[in-house]
Amino acid sequence: MPHPLYVAFIWHQHQPLYKSRVDRPTLLAGQYRLPWVRLHGTKDYLDLVLLLEEYPKLHQTVNLVPSLLLQIEDYVAGTAFDPYLTAALLPTEQLKPEQKAFVVEHFFDGNHHTLIDPHPRYAELYYQRQDKGRDWCLENWNLQDFSDLLAWHNLAWIDPLFWGDPEIAQWLEQGKGFTLGDRQRIYSKQREILSRIVPQHRKMQDAGQLEVITSPYTHPILPLLADTDAGRVAVPNMMLPTQRFQWADDMPRHLKKAWTMYEERFGRSPRGLWPSEQSVSPAVLAPIAKEGFQWICSDEAVLGWSIKHFFHRDASGNVSEPDLLYRPYRLETTDGDLAIVFRDHRLSDLIGFTYSAMEPKQAASDLVGHLEAIGRSLKTQQPSDSTALEEPRLVTIALDGENCWEYYPQDGIPFLRSLYETLSHSSDIQLVTVSEFLDQFPPTETIPADQLHSGSWVDGNFTTWIGDPAKNCAWDLLTEARQVLASHPEATEEANPAVWEALYAAEGSDWFWWFGEGHSSNQDAIFDQLFREHLAAIYQALNEPIPANVRRPVESHTEGGDRAPQSFIHPFIDGRGDEQDWDKAGRIEIGGARGTMHRSSAIQRLWYGVDHLNFYLRLDFKAGAEPGSDYPPELNLLWFYPNETMHNSPAPFVDLPDEAPLNYLFHHHLGINLLTQTLWFQEAEEDCRWQSRMTRARIGFDTCLELAIPWADLHIQPDWSLQLVVVLSDSGRYRSYLPENALLPIGVP
Repeated sequence: MPHPLYVAFIWHQHQPLYKSRVDRPTLLAGQYRLPWVRLHGTKDYLDLVLLLEEYPKLHQTVNLVPSLLLQIEDYVAGTAFDPYLTAALLPTEQLKPEQKAFVVEHFFDGNHHTLIDPHPRYAELYYQRQDKGRDWCLENWNLQDFSDLLAWHNLAWIDPLFWGDPEIAQWLEQGKGFTLGDRQRIYSKQREILSRIVPQHRKMQDAGQLEVITSPYTHPILPLLADTDAGRVAVPNMMLPTQRFQWADDMPRHLKKAWTMYEERFGRSPRGLWPSEQSVSPAVLAPIAKEGFQWICSDEAVLGWSIKHFFHRDASGNVSEPDLLYRPYRLETTDGDLAIVFRDHRLSDLIGFTYSAMEPKQAASDLVGHLEAIGRSLKTQQPSDSTALEEPRLVTIALDGENCWEYYPQDGIPFLRSLYETLSHSSDIQLVTVSEFLDQFPPTETIPADQLHSGSWVDGNFTTWIGDPAKNCAWDLLTEARQVLASHPEATEEANPAVWEALYAAEGSDWFWWFGEGHSSNQDAIFDQLFREHLAAIYQALNEPIPANVRRPVESHTEGGDRAPQSFIHPFIDGRGDEQDWDKAGRIEIGGARGTMHRSSAIQRLWYGVDHLNFYLRLDFKAGAEPGSDYPPELNLLWFYPNETMHNSPAPFVDLPDEAPLNYLFHHHLGINLLTQTLWFQEAEEDCRWQSRMTRARIGFDTCLELAIPWADLHIQPDWSLQLVVVLSDSGRYRSYLPENALLPIGVP
């Protein structure tokens, strides 16, 4: 029987518990620390499925995390208030100085390219802050300026799919002069949109186009609840918390609460479970199966570790062993079988991090092209010469369904429409829910339960949530609070529900995500505070004193210093160094932060990052410094490939010191004349000769230097590791290099 290529999209909709649980007179009931449930709820959850509904042939799966649903319901009921909302609903003459400062600082939170720049009045206020500074705004803005900003921060987050609503259309056309009444009606419109989220999902699930699944109650990492030593499965030398967290009994509690919430809202039992952060281990399988779930999902890295196979990709980024990845597997547990599907990590990341920087039709075409290539690859592995797939195969694409759209034009609508139009007319690709596929084609391959790898969708390990000193400190605080709760057997869930709700909130994955190295935002201190407020609420509910270490921040939240890249980036290359474009990039301090010998350096800072299309580099210069007078006029990037066999050549400079890493042999060289802003690109050939090659690199040089170098120029494979050194020269004569005594490590996505 011939088959199309089956594709399962799984959109993961999640927010942590922003509601403060501390019993404090200064806090209002229902006080939320951050507004992201309300804003993402207005922009991302309803429109995604409404857009899908226009294409009834296409079926998808959506995960609605219980902690998200609880907070949506609070906002719909009008019982949730966050500092952003409180300010927006105040008469501007009643704003206190500290509230005005908060508004100036935070009411531009969001990607300015897509949420602010398209709206002239909002953009006017934003660029006043950027160009003239926060203090100038506080001194010069009048009450109408503040009222317009309060309105626009909420209006801009309303999804473009709803702009045809007469009220919303009128506000967009009005643009300025917003009153308190306007701001109140915008808030009412937000609640109206939020109120439609669950009913729309239920309607489409009942119609068969959608499968709604769930996650453990507050999104905890189940393997780490069972035993924090699980962190050492993938990273044997991991530094673990001082105290071992082993509370496997908390797993079924999270699962049961998620199951019950789902049944109450959707009138049926759930079938699929998205394990938080796609984190799995042998210890979590039996509790999941016992609760009644039928399938789970995880990442291709977890599959690779489990079957002892590394997935190779060709130059286009497609898996070379598609038969292993694009199928469900069976997990046998003592409480019944589970099916598990593994996502294609690269395809998921292309949607999540890269396609937003491409023209929408081109991005949609690229994704369909990858799916078609997968189909062709599977057919070449068939024993027959059939032009159709002889066995059912499932490509799983699973990712956050909310965060990426902020970076897409019009919140991703043009991209999704183009993608859905193409797939609706394809006979070779069929979009299905996961349960639809499993009902027709149960898994035929088994992974022994004890062979399942303990890992997550981030590099197949748990280092995002444990192992860093700050993350470990947070785990120790949680362990101590959990032990205190265990010493109160009378505090059952029925007798003392508040203490258990506080525990569940503190066990969520998000707090550990933001602690320590790896991820950062301008709200790290609030996440730290929220985590400790959940812990404090445990002690308060038990009438126990709150320990002093719970009252102190887990870590310092001062900005600065070197850091590794935190996510994919795709900056606009204009030489202006937009702070939002580079906020997830790696950073190396070159100037005064590097000691006496560098205090006079004209280059102050190096930024670097990647997406699936390009490598990006940015250099910040001391104000007023000029190439040719304050620093050498030529910049040279030299790529070193430590694990690959290829032709290489010494760096092409006179007076080059014979010391590492300058005396290494390099394969690629990109030169830039900063005076003329011209580029030249070379590749090493036989006999250590440098040969000129075409380059599509882009340069922007204004207040800083920005570069985008396409991976296609380098002709390298996905998952390669390479290293870079930046050399400054003058007419080919070596002057200096950076980073100091090191090469810049780069991972190709």
